Amino acid sequence: MTTVFQPGNTAVITGGASGIGLALAKRCAAAGMRVLVADRDAAALTAAPAAACAGADNDTSDVLTVEMDVSSPEGWAVLRRRVDDEFGGRVSLLALNAGVGGAPSRWDSAESFRRVLDVNLGGVVNGLAACLDAVRAAAGGGKAAVVITGSKQGITCPPGNPAYNASKAAVKALAEHLDYDLRAEDNVGVHLLVPGWTFTGMTGGGGAREKPAGAWWPEQVVEFLERRMAEGKFYAVCPDNDVSESTDRRRMLWSVGDIVEGRPPMSRWREEWKGPAQEWMDKQSL
Repeated sequence: MTTVFQPGNTAVITGGASGIGLALAKRCAAAGMRVLVADRDAAALTAAPAAACAGADNDTSDVLTVEMDVSSPEGWAVLRRRVDDEFGGRVSLLALNAGVGGAPSRWDSAESFRRVLDVNLGGVVNGLAACLDAVRAAAGGGKAAVVITGSKQGITCPPGNPAYNASKAAVKALAEHLDYDLRAEDNVGVHLLVPGWTFTGMTGGGGAREKPAGAWWPEQVVEFLERRMAEGKFYAVCPDNDVSESTDRRRMLWSVGDIVEGRPPMSRWREEWKGPAQEWMDKQSL
């Protein structure tokens, strides 16, 4: 699926004005693609074309922008008109990457759940409804791909923010269904991008402090994604400088074991299970 990154191809990237989205926009620009960056941060959008084209041969006019909230169907209607007008109704790469974290959700506040779910899950649902047919149209003349950004928190569900975990767990399930439903369409790839610890605005980046040694740069995440795409893999579960792929596998296996073994949910974080969980993971070689 690396043939998606080709001159003349097109990309739509939500949350594309910073972090992983901007790193992906840079990769597309370097390949000579035309890119439509969607974001709700007007200031970051203004800087996005120059940032995406830094060091690339193509002109900043190949990087278009649209200010929008991905939770808004009306915003997606505007974006789709841009796709039709600028890209001829074809999107070679649809990257549904926009997301919010924010303060931890509270059980006494439905609103603290609603915004996270509306953006993280609703943004993906809205994006597929608005643009999946444009991806299929692009696949008629070559390869096309949908990349959906999930989270490890949507797989292992650590305590702290149930709204975020639930939104990303739902995104994982949705992406898996999409891949299954498109299984007969050989020219369309679906990929779930699951970043590790990445130095972005959401995790305290944006120039606020230096990158911690354990975190990856967004560009490293995009490089890992591209490798997984080249291998035809659906899951792109990224390690980082602190957590290996083997550690991720062991954590995920323990988490699903809560169901299979009849343990209490989220057992790895319960005091009475921390020792057995670590002992079990230390014995695994994955």
